[in-house]
Amino acid sequence: MRIDALPNLVRDGKRLHEVVSTLARYGLAPWLEKANVGWVRKHLRAASGEQIGQLSQGARLRLAMTELGTTFIKLGQILSTRPDLVGPEITEELTKLQANAPADSPQTIRQMIESELGGTPDELFLEFDDEPAASASIGQVHFATMKDGTPVVVKIQHSGIEGKIHSDMEILRVLAELAERYSSHARQLRPVDTLAELTRTLFAELDFTRESRNLERFEHNFAQDQRVCFPKPYPTLSSDRVLTMDRLVGVGVGHRDELQSLGYDLSDLARRGANIFLEMIFRDGFYHADPHPGNIIVLEDATIGLLDCGMVGRVDETFREQFEDLLMACAGNDAQAVCDTICEMGSVPPEMDPDALRGDLDDFLAEFGSQDLSHFDLGGVLNRMMAIIRRYSIILPTRLSLLIKVLVMLEGTARDLSPTFSLGEILEPYKEKILRRRLAPGRLLKKARHSAADWSRLVEMAPRDLADILTQVKRGRFEVHLEHRKLDSIANRVVMGILSAALFVGSAMIWSRAVPPLLGGVPVFGVLGCFAAVFMGASLVRAIKRSGGNIELK
Repeated sequence: MRIDALPNLVRDGKRLHEVVSTLARYGLAPWLEKANVGWVRKHLRAASGEQIGQLSQGARLRLAMTELGTTFIKLGQILSTRPDLVGPEITEELTKLQANAPADSPQTIRQMIESELGGTPDELFLEFDDEPAASASIGQVHFATMKDGTPVVVKIQHSGIEGKIHSDMEILRVLAELAERYSSHARQLRPVDTLAELTRTLFAELDFTRESRNLERFEHNFAQDQRVCFPKPYPTLSSDRVLTMDRLVGVGVGHRDELQSLGYDLSDLARRGANIFLEMIFRDGFYHADPHPGNIIVLEDATIGLLDCGMVGRVDETFREQFEDLLMACAGNDAQAVCDTICEMGSVPPEMDPDALRGDLDDFLAEFGSQDLSHFDLGGVLNRMMAIIRRYSIILPTRLSLLIKVLVMLEGTARDLSPTFSLGEILEPYKEKILRRRLAPGRLLKKARHSAADWSRLVEMAPRDLADILTQVKRGRFEVHLEHRKLDSIANRVVMGILSAALFVGSAMIWSRAVPPLLGGVPVFGVLGCFAAVFMGASLVRAIKRSGGNIELK
C-alpha cells in the first residue's frame, strides 16, 4: 500500500499528519524511514526533544498514546493484555494508561439521552445530575435517581466518539500494512491481523448493551453468593450508547489505609476476591477481565463490588483443558509438556527451534519450581514465561494472553491489600478440582459419546470415499495437486539468477575473444551483455532485500 494513497482512505488529513508526526517524534515507527515518500521523511526529521530519547520504549509508547487520545488509549489498554506481542515491560507501562477526557456539555448529554431513550432526563428520572461524576475515554458517568427512589449511575457515550475511532482505525490499518511491508520484525507480529483483532475488541466496548448482558450473566452466576455484588442494569433505561445501572457505594481496594482504618480484614478481602475471580475462570468460564484496583470496591457490609464489566473473558471446555494442562505441567516441572502445550495453543514460526525453547523452559522451571507456595510469585512466573514465548516469536491466542494478564493483575491487586498474599497458594486446591472434574463419570461419558460419533461418521464415510478414489483411478482421472506457497516468486528469482549468470558468462567470452561487431576495438554485444547481466543481478539483490531476505558474503 503506497502511503501517497492515504488521503483517499482517510477523510481527516490533519489527523493523519498528527498520528505520523507523534509516532516519529517518540521514535516509535523507524520502519517509516524506509518508505520512499518525501513528506514522511520530513516529519521524521522534526525536533524530537532530548528528554523523549531518555525514556524507555514503553514510556514513550504510553506518552504517545496518551497524546493521540481516545482510540490510542483504548488500544494501549487492550495491548496491555498482550505481553506475547509487546513484552512484559511494555505491558506494565501500558497498564498505567488513564483517560480523563473532557466531558460533553449538559446540553449534549441531554440530547444523547433523549435520542437514545426516547425521553428527556427529567421525564425518565426523578433526579439527574448534569455534572458528570467522571469522564473517561469512551463515555462519562452521571449520578441519577429513578422514579422509585433507587440511586443509579448513567453511563453515556461521548458524542461523535464512534466516528473518531473509525477514522483513527483506518489510519492505523494503513500504517500496519506499511509496518508489515517495511519491517521484518513487525512482520513477525502480523500487525494487520493483530490490528483487526484489536479493532473487534475496541468496537465491542462501544456497545453498552454488551456490558449490560455481562452484568446480567455475572448476577446469575453469583446469585447465591453473598461475597460479591454486581451493579444491576436497567434495560428499559439503556441502549447501545447509554447504560443505567445500580449505584454501588464503597471504598476502592486501592485505598488500603482507609480500609484498614474502617476495620476490614485485608488478608480476608484479598483471599475472597481472588477466589471469586478463580471461580469465574474455572467454574463459569466467564470472567471479569479488568481487575485493577479502580474496578473493585468494598461495600459497607464487606461485600466485594465489581465495576466496569465491559471487558470480559470466556473459557470454553477445550481452552480450559489446555490452560489446565499448562498450569499442571508448570507445577510438575515438566518442560516438555509445557513446550508441547505452548506450541499447540500458539502460532509457532516455522524456523523456531523446539529444542532451544524446551531448554529455556527447563531452566525457567528449575528456577521457579523450588519456590515455596506461601511465597510463590505467580505474576513473576507468568511474566517470565511470556518473555520466553515472545523471544521465540510465538503468538498466543488472545484469550490465553488475556487470562494470563488477568491472573497477573489479580495477584498484584491482592498483594496491594495483603503483602503476604500468594495466588499460587490459592490455586493449589484447584488442582484437585481439575482432576475431579476430568475424572467425573459425566465428563468421561460425554467424551466417549463424542468419540463414538466421530468414529461412526468415519466408518460411514470411509468406504464411500475409498470407492470414489478407486473409481477415479480406474477411469484415469485421479490427480494429485501440490500447492507450493510463494514458489512462483522463488522460481522467478532462481530463473533470473541463472539468466544473469549465463548472460554474464556468455558476454564475457564474447568480450575476451573480440567477437565483431567492434567499436573502437571493443565488442559491442560483449559490453552490452555484461552491463545487462550486472543490471539484472543488482535488480535481483534489491528485490530480495525488499522482501526481507538477508544476503551475507563470507
